[in-house]
Amino acid sequence: MNDGPVLEITGLGRAFQQGDRRLQVLQNLDLRIRAGEAVALVGPSGSGKSTLLHAAGLLEKPDAGEIVIAGRNCSSMSDRQRTAMRREFLGFVYQFHHLLPEFTALENVIMPMRLARLPRAEASDRATRLLTELGLGDRLEHTPAQLSGGEQQRVAVARALANQPVLLLADEPTGNLDQATAEVVLAELLEQVRARGLGILIATHDPMVAGRLDRVVRLHDGRLVADQTFLSVT
Repeated sequence: MNDGPVLEITGLGRAFQQGDRRLQVLQNLDLRIRAGEAVALVGPSGSGKSTLLHAAGLLEKPDAGEIVIAGRNCSSMSDRQRTAMRREFLGFVYQFHHLLPEFTALENVIMPMRLARLPRAEASDRATRLLTELGLGDRLEHTPAQLSGGEQQRVAVARALANQPVLLLADEPTGNLDQATAEVVLAELLEQVRARGLGILIATHDPMVAGRLDRVVRLHDGRLVADQTFLSVT
């Protein structure tokens, strides 16, 4: 397993205009995540966790700083290049699963691979394997409405892993689940991360989630505070 960095953020800055006021959300922020490392991102609501995830995921461009993913500097990439980077190197898991309701679990997981032009048979085999590893081998042909909340989120995890990314970005991935289900989904997610040697950054308010990860970093005044024991996110 390569233990080098899958994500390197240096000097990141991001501000938003609110009327005549400029709100500096992130400033001179540095972050490094290695392959196989699980990092919790904590901080109060409005502290910029989602903004940081969006920047790291190449969904929006920062005002300053550099973002390097799998050794590739993304700072000056075109929108088309950033889209290709997201498709090839990144996986996303959100609080809401965002599954397509008219498609089965299997079809939802196949879809990103087909967009990446993987042959249908290979995509189907990989999707079946992923869903089976996540305990959904008997739910392949079920639509989201026929699945429980935990099962839907496991399908979303499989979809995020479909194109074999090097980095997962997760925004409150267990926030919509009861505690028992959240623990199961998190355990399965981390098992996949460890087995595949991925890096993962999880924004969370949940002490259970943060306590299971390798490191905890906190956003404060637009910067990341040094790693710390997770006591409170409020």
